Amino acid sequence: MHEITRLSDGSDWIELEFVKRQLTPEFAIRLGIRMHVAGLSLSNTTSILERLGVERSRAAVHSRVQKADLQPEGGASPDHVALDETVIRINGQQYWLYAAVDPETNAFLHIRLLSTYTTVLTEIFPSELREKHDVETTVFLVDDAQWLQTALDRHGLDCRHEFHGNRNTAERIFREVKGQTVLFSNTFNHVEPTTVETWLQALAVW
Repeated sequence: MHEITRLSDGSDWIELEFVKRQLTPEFAIRLGIRMHVAGLSLSNTTSILERLGVERSRAAVHSRVQKADLQPEGGASPDHVALDETVIRINGQQYWLYAAVDPETNAFLHIRLLSTYTTVLTEIFPSELREKHDVETTVFLVDDAQWLQTALDRHGLDCRHEFHGNRNTAERIFREVKGQTVLFSNTFNHVEPTTVETWLQALAVW
C-alpha cells in the first residue's frame, strides 16, 4: 500500500532533458521510471504501460532510468547527518552501499556504492559530501562502523556514535532502501556496478 501511495505522488522530480526524440509520451516516460524505481520489475512495468496503450520494451524502460541520471541534489547545510551502510551483491561479489540522510527532513543527501569498506575507500564518501553540501559544522551520526568514524575523523568532521535519537528517523529511511534491494535478494546479476549505483541513486531521489 505504501508503494501505491508513493506512485500516486507527482513526478516533477524527473527531468526529461535527456529525451532526444519524442516517440513516447512524457507521462509514460515518467511513469515507467517511477514504477521501476519503486520496485516493480521491468516486465511488470512494461505490462502496465501496455495497458495504458504505450508499448515499450524492458530495455527501453531500463535505458530511461539510466539516462535520467537521478541523484540527490546538493547545496544543503544540515545540522546533523546520519550515515549508514549495507551490503549489496553484484554478480556474486560484495559491494557496500553508503547513504547519508538529513534526519530533520528525511532527505537523502548522498548515496554511493563502493567495492569495499576499507577506510581508504570509505574516505571517498565524506569527501564527496563536502563537495556537494556545506557540512563543515555538521554533526555526523554513525553506528559502530569504525571505518566510517575513522574516515570522518580524517576529514576533520564532527562524528558522534549514536544508535537512537536523531538516527531513529533516519533508520526508517535506510530500511526503505534496504527493503527495495531485498526485492532483488540484495543481489544484482548480469549488470555493471555503475548501473546498479545509478538505479540506487534514483531510488534515493524517489
